[in-house]
Amino acid sequence: MNTIIENFKDIITNKYAQFKGRANRAEFWQYVLIYFVIAVAFTVLMNLFAGVKVLRMVFMILYVIVMLVLLVPSLAVSVRRMHDIGKAGGWIFINLVPIIGSIWYLILAIKESEPGTNRFDN
Repeated sequence: MNTIIENFKDIITNKYAQFKGRANRAEFWQYVLIYFVIAVAFTVLMNLFAGVKVLRMVFMILYVIVMLVLLVPSLAVSVRRMHDIGKAGGWIFINLVPIIGSIWYLILAIKESEPGTNRFDN
């Protein structure tokens, strides 16, 4: 069984832009947890050094770079999560609908995997 860190490394290295296949709940939510921890860490650092404009700017630039690097694997694991419940990957765009879309996406992401094989299995 993979640890959370091993799962995160696997997603950002071996499955960086893999939009085919499935991602079970554990794989998806472990990735989301590490992503959230990274975002919180950068936010804390930016607020901690708010008085030192140069350091705040450095952390802000690093944060933007990290989030851009994680954009593709985030989209990929989200699409694979939708495949795991039997939905097309386009369902991730439900997030673009204000408030209701995010709630609906959260409900979809929490759902149990579709048992057996489905049309998205490789």
